[in-house]
Amino acid sequence: MDVTDITPELEQLDVDLDQLQEALKPLLGDVGDVSARLPLLDRAKLYVLVSYAIESLLFSSLRLNGVETKNHAIFAELTRVKQYFDKIHKLENPVQEREKTLNTAAAIRFVRSDLSDDKEIKAKLTEQIAKERAKAELLKASNAEKKRPVDDSPAEDAQNGIPKRPKHSGSKKKR
Repeated sequence: MDVTDITPELEQLDVDLDQLQEALKPLLGDVGDVSARLPLLDRAKLYVLVSYAIESLLFSSLRLNGVETKNHAIFAELTRVKQYFDKIHKLENPVQEREKTLNTAAAIRFVRSDLSDDKEIKAKLTEQIAKERAKAELLKASNAEKKRPVDDSPAEDAQNGIPKRPKHSGSKKKR
């Protein structure tokens, strides 16, 4: 068996670890100070990310030592931290409400035309269509009431008692 010299790789790993430790020192030195300057959502992200990093390192260490991690408590902890990632993602990207609605009148018409042989079902569906149309008319009427009514009668000037001329739309005729 040929054994190669791994000393240069170990020295490079030592240098890389020292650089990583220096880069992470401001963050890991006092996470509370760093997080105090962040907004609430970013603070939550930071804490979850740090927790996940620590849990991942423990998980990797256990795997390297040959421990069965699927049944270990660290696996459940990693799953819990991943759930926090999902919660934060849902807060950042809320689910959009459905914009499309079902046109019940059209659906009833389709069913009625398909079942036109059965007179009882046809009568019930016709009644349902009439109800849906009445609902639509009520909705239109309630929306129309919310708008400001138009006064068709010429109003009188309160100061002079002189009626105002009604405004005409369209083009002016030349005389």
